[in-house]
This record gives sequence, C-alpha cells and structure tokens, in this order.
Amino acid sequence: MRYVTLPLVRLAVPLLGWLLLAGGASAEGLRVAAVLDGDTLELEDGRQVRLAGIEAAKPPRNSNPADGRVWPLAEAATRALSDLALGRRVLLHGPAPVDRRDRLLAQLVREDGLWLQSALLVRGMARVHTRPDARAYAAEMLAGETTARDAGRGLWRSRVYAVRDAADADELARDRDSFQLVEGVVLAVSKSGGETWLDFGADWRSDVTVHIGRAAMREVTRAGIDPLSYEGRRVRVRGWITLRNGPMIEITHPEQIERLEREPASAARRGSAPDDDDPWDDPWDDPWNEDDAEEDPE
Repeated sequence: MRYVTLPLVRLAVPLLGWLLLAGGASAEGLRVAAVLDGDTLELEDGRQVRLAGIEAAKPPRNSNPADGRVWPLAEAATRALSDLALGRRVLLHGPAPVDRRDRLLAQLVREDGLWLQSALLVRGMARVHTRPDARAYAAEMLAGETTARDAGRGLWRSRVYAVRDAADADELARDRDSFQLVEGVVLAVSKSGGETWLDFGADWRSDVTVHIGRAAMREVTRAGIDPLSYEGRRVRVRGWITLRNGPMIEITHPEQIERLEREPASAARRGSAPDDDDPWDDPWDDPWNEDDAEEDPE
C-alpha cells in the first residue's frame, strides 16, 4: 500500500484515554467492515460511525445526485479512508452522540495508534467541522487542517472547497445551505441583549454577518475569545451559510471562529486554482500521486 508522505499525528491511546463504546467491543476494538464515504464507515457489528469533527470532500446536502455530477475529490476521500481503515481494527473514543441518521459520532484511532481524523486532515481530504456536542481535540484537528491548506494539498487545491472571501456577499449567497470557511476583516461589531453580530460589509441588511447568540456568547467568552474586540481584525469562521439579511453564519461554539494575526499563507483562495472553462474540473484529481509517494513503513 502506498501513501503520500506526510507528517501524520499519532496519539498514544492510553494517554488520551481512548474508550470502547458499548456494544460488545473487545479490548482489540472492532474491525471496519465497510467505508461508506470519506468520513463514514461501518463496523463489523453493523453500527455506522461518522468521524467526529471533520467534513470530508463530498457533495453538500443541497446537491442533486440525479444531475450526475462527479463531486471533486469525493471519490478520492473515500479511497483515502478505505486505505487507512478498511479491514483494520479501530477504537472509538466516547461517549459519543448519535446523529439524525443514527450514526455514532466519534474520534477513531487505529489499532496501531494512527488517529484517522488527523490522517485525513493532513492529506487534505477533509476540513474541520465541529459541533457543540463533538468538539474534542479541535485544536489538534485545526493544526492538521492548516498543514494541508498551507501546502495546498487535496481539497485545498479545489475552488469548490476554497476559503470564501467575506467581502463577497453575492458569492456566499450562492453557497446557501452549505458548509463553508469564510475569511475577512470585520468592519463592524454590534451587541444587543447578550447577542453579538460581526459584519463584514457596510450594510448589515445585505452583507456577510456572523451571529453569536446568548448561550454561544457565554461559551465563546469562557474560551477566552472576545468577539467585541474584533472590529478591524481579520478572522476566519466556519459553519453553515443561511440567508438572513444577507449571508449569515451562526456561531454555536468557540471552535468555529479564529482570529488571524497575519495574512495566512494559504493557497486556498477562491479563484486561486488555474482558470479553465469548467469550475468543477479539479486540477488535482488524484491525491495518491505515486510520484510523491513512498512505501508505507507499516
């Protein structure tokens, strides 16, 4: 088996307290029986597990499978997870919530200590996508994502997954009902009744806005983040794009927002990929390029 040579993060299982979830798992963990997509797999006992904290390259929820479009890097992400996990034993870190599709959300570590989330992130096969009940190891996952993004690996070479410009409200409006990373300079901060708004344009009725509700503001403050000081600062936010007086991202937990002290070295900017006639034709459609690979030492 051949892998791109990358600085994988390996975690000591005892150190992080990896636990086996209920359901008859042995001390050796459970074998992966099937890989369903780039961040979802099925265990030998029939349970499905979604890798918590990441969003692999895949079509967004609002896409139409009937249109026959091949989504950039979706198959590559599935192959990546298959190469890493199929037929291998994994341990699940719990307790883990269950999503609306009755899938467990968990951090997964292979029997040899390889952390699957990190392995996918540093290869550029996924983005960090935490949620209020699945936030563990967000800092470590963000570091893996940054490594891939700054190197322009995988999905970070595709305009489909590129970081959006917060100043471009029209483009973000077209991204409605999809998960995106957005960067820009906050032009105005306002607060009312415990709620906070960060605006990236001159007109709050149509520009890109980040909303932080009361409960989320308490969580953000406890994490040492002060959004009220962000006016004039460059920030990166991640979340679902909705339309409410222009494109809006709702902050529900601290890991969704990052203050950027400098202009990031990222190659992943909307439009940074080579120009062509088909925006869906990704210029880097084979992340397992053997020219850049060597034998897996395992």
